[in-house]
Amino acid sequence: MNILILGSGGREHSLAWAVKQNPKCDNLICAPGNAGIAKIADCAELNINSGRDVVAFCDKNSIDFCIIGPEAPLAAGVADDLRTAGILTFGPTAKAARLEASKAFTKEICDASGAPTAVYAHFTNAIAAKAYARDKGAPIVIKADGLAAGKGVIVAITVDEALTAIDNMFGGSFGDAGVEIIIEEFMDGEEASFFILSDGTSVLPIGTAQDHKRAYDGDEGPNTGGMGAYSPACVLTPEIQKIALEQIVQPTIDEMAKRGIPYEGILYAGLMIKDGLPRLVEYNARFGDPECQVLMLRLGAQVLDMLLACAEHRLKKAKINWADDHALTVVLAAKGYPGSYENNTEIKGLDDITENSKAQIFHAGTTSGDDKILATGGRVLNVTTRGDTLLEARDAAYAILNQIDWPEGFHRTDIGWRAL
Repeated sequence: MNILILGSGGREHSLAWAVKQNPKCDNLICAPGNAGIAKIADCAELNINSGRDVVAFCDKNSIDFCIIGPEAPLAAGVADDLRTAGILTFGPTAKAARLEASKAFTKEICDASGAPTAVYAHFTNAIAAKAYARDKGAPIVIKADGLAAGKGVIVAITVDEALTAIDNMFGGSFGDAGVEIIIEEFMDGEEASFFILSDGTSVLPIGTAQDHKRAYDGDEGPNTGGMGAYSPACVLTPEIQKIALEQIVQPTIDEMAKRGIPYEGILYAGLMIKDGLPRLVEYNARFGDPECQVLMLRLGAQVLDMLLACAEHRLKKAKINWADDHALTVVLAAKGYPGSYENNTEIKGLDDITENSKAQIFHAGTTSGDDKILATGGRVLNVTTRGDTLLEARDAAYAILNQIDWPEGFHRTDIGWRAL
């Protein structure tokens, strides 16, 4: 098969790494890719948010299967255009991707399906939103309704923080994503990620993970797109996964089908667990980043078979073979992230690191030039390892990190601390 993966981050690098191992993959292209992906696949310049451009590229390159990584092409309807053109596609339609692109829509689906989630209210102006926040008190959660690259959520510890967050969102701090906002109750407990494939009717759980959103050790500092993750998430026990499937995931899939917008692709359910019961925090319409990296390292070549089964509506008979292992990834980010940071700094030492089925460095924001690897983003590398235990995986990851020479970077030193 000729396969195209859209995206340029660590998620897409890990997807490419897993897909490449499957003998069904004859030719792999990533657009636009990065310096790490370029070592295992062809990279192509392409406007991945233009369905017309992506379809034309697929036709020209005889693409048999297209895997959409990031959320922006999904929201732009690229999956719709690909399916209309008769190209086998992994990723939901634009209407179905509203489960991520609009938090208000997700809440509407939860209300209709009875899925447990936080009490909330939806606002289109600051005056009404502020009145609600004052009435409810703090802590309280303020969310931009639209896509904000994983950063449009403010947990306000005081009412003043909530009022400031409301002003900032309506004032454009998250662009168009904050034109509308959601205010919801603060849910305490432990948060974890549950990943499920859906072909519109059937569902197949494909793993759990726990992300570390805060920039610094001890879950301190600003919220980020994710500074590390591990899998499996021990808090998501088989019993809690069963409850989540029966009370949250399957009712959501059924409600979407009922509305004539079947959900086809990966559904990432962010869950808050307390007293053995899960409640939905949010949905994402794509693999999480960096959670995807730990899932791909654990699943390997069978990932392509699972994605094909999903795209071809064969999930009901699909099965996953799990090893009794653990994976952990540590994000190496540019100093200053998630604020301003320096670009095009050189990363040294990568060529001296041995990569194999238990250790991979997935690139997230890199480019190559003059035989150098340069950092071109906030989150730059994902050092990802497997082990028989989480402790073994953690120690292996940090041993690799010590071999990377990049003074302009930083990372957390406590990934996996909750479970350990």
